[in-house]
Amino acid sequence: MEIVMADNKKIKERIHPHKFALWLGIGSILMMFAGLTSGYILKRNMANWQSFELPPAFWISTIAVALSSFTLWKSLDFFKARKMSSHRAMILATVVLGSLFVVLQIVGFGQLVAGGNPLSRTNSVDFLYVIVGLHGLHVIAGIVILIVMLLKAFSKKIKTYTAVPMELTSTYWHFVGILWVYLLIFLVLIK
Repeated sequence: MEIVMADNKKIKERIHPHKFALWLGIGSILMMFAGLTSGYILKRNMANWQSFELPPAFWISTIAVALSSFTLWKSLDFFKARKMSSHRAMILATVVLGSLFVVLQIVGFGQLVAGGNPLSRTNSVDFLYVIVGLHGLHVIAGIVILIVMLLKAFSKKIKTYTAVPMELTSTYWHFVGILWVYLLIFLVLIK
């Protein structure tokens, strides 16, 4: 990207190396889930495929992850505005909502069992476990990162106020939230 200054000098703005690495990682994760969802589509025509309805907890968890994206967005805004008490409150809310998302996913699998859906070893259930489970692991990794950022927010040893770590955290968290919405829609439409 080039920026033209008032005196017609061109300056090339470079992407931060950590942001570049994050985007490479996101690309890899996208390719993994594209492969999994493609495999799901191909395998659903097999003889032992069992359709299932997604449990209500999966829908409620979607609300939790959407709210957590909002609270993290506000947290980043407060951080940039140097409103540290509001930043701390919003990042704490994000950790709570992210944890709620994971708990609701676990509850969702309990609802599948309680609803009489057989969770025997079938292709459909294997894919559900792998797809939702891998997404859950990425969310848990995001929660760990959020906890680190929360601890930094309460640390008295802050020497610089660079927004890069918060921007990286925010980008990753919004990505896993959008990824969940995609997976939910995919699992509803492709039975």
